Amino acid sequence: MASREEARAVDDGTRHIEVLALDLEGTLISNAVSQIPRRGLHEFLVECVERFPRVVMFTTVPEARFRAIARALAGEGAVPEWFPDLEYVHWHGAIKDLRFITDAPLERTILVDDCGDVIQPAQTEQWISVPLFEHPYEEPGYVLEEVLTRLPRPKRRGEK
Repeated sequence: MASREEARAVDDGTRHIEVLALDLEGTLISNAVSQIPRRGLHEFLVECVERFPRVVMFTTVPEARFRAIARALAGEGAVPEWFPDLEYVHWHGAIKDLRFITDAPLERTILVDDCGDVIQPAQTEQWISVPLFEHPYEEPGYVLEEVLTRLPRPKRRGEK
């Protein structure tokens, strides 16, 4: 769970976020083997693409495996039908550096991820932490719904 300061840093109303990067394993689903979707995943993804001009997948799961998992989840109705075609971030190393996202202004990019160990230390203000989704896969409430409350809302035209 993010601290009040972390939540304020992301949603202080002064930053216009252009890119939302999402982790897969432990964040949106259990893992690449069991592939259990987190409660409210479909609705979360729909809200994300409505709020942000660009949503990308930033995961350690290889792209072909991500696409197969995404197709299976879409076939089950657990995610929107466009999810298997989501932009995939190619990266390497042990740290998820937001600079791997092509044509993404660093200061206008946010990463939603369960694992703090992979976050670039200089980019922690752009990280929204979520609890690891792990066995027994039962959570009180809707974690992804709570994440939405911590994501900035885009300004409407004419708003300052």
